[in-house]
Amino acid sequence: MTGTAWHADPLNWGNGPRIFEAFLEPTCPYSVRAFNKLDALLEQAGRDRITVKLRQQSQPWHMYSGVLVRCIIAASTLEGGKETAKKVMAAIAAHREEFEFDHHASGPNMDVTPNQIIERLESYSGVALKDAFAIPDLDREIKWHCKYARQNGIHVSPTFMIDGLVQADMSSGDEVGAWVEKVLGG
Repeated sequence: MTGTAWHADPLNWGNGPRIFEAFLEPTCPYSVRAFNKLDALLEQAGRDRITVKLRQQSQPWHMYSGVLVRCIIAASTLEGGKETAKKVMAAIAAHREEFEFDHHASGPNMDVTPNQIIERLESYSGVALKDAFAIPDLDREIKWHCKYARQNGIHVSPTFMIDGLVQADMSSGDEVGAWVEKVLGG
């Protein structure tokens, strides 16, 4: 894909006026819990009433965070765009421990290379990622996610925003119904 024009599909679902943004790190157990609730949020709130936007929140204590975030963004450049990226995120969520270190600093992944992580993710997701991962200026999209989070004072995951305002009282442990009520102002 070197020298080819590319486009990262925004990770947005729904088309409603209320904007729910979730800042997620792909291997964070709390982010995974939040990610797994997003389809239910869309269904319960109504796709015509809410727009869900996923923001990648890479965190250095999750040791392969940068590699996995790049894989997700790379997937969004492929056929299927955001749905392909969602498939990659779902594969990470379903096999989270195979992309993480024990206690953030030990375990079997100490001997795994970034290429092996990508190959593992390709196997679980069924998405060929290596060429898209190698897009030379893909980092501009990754940096956008990072800058956007910092501009909004977000440093950890998961963090949630509704209509541009950080919701400090929202948690991945909340029931989906509580999210719906919060987002729709019920």
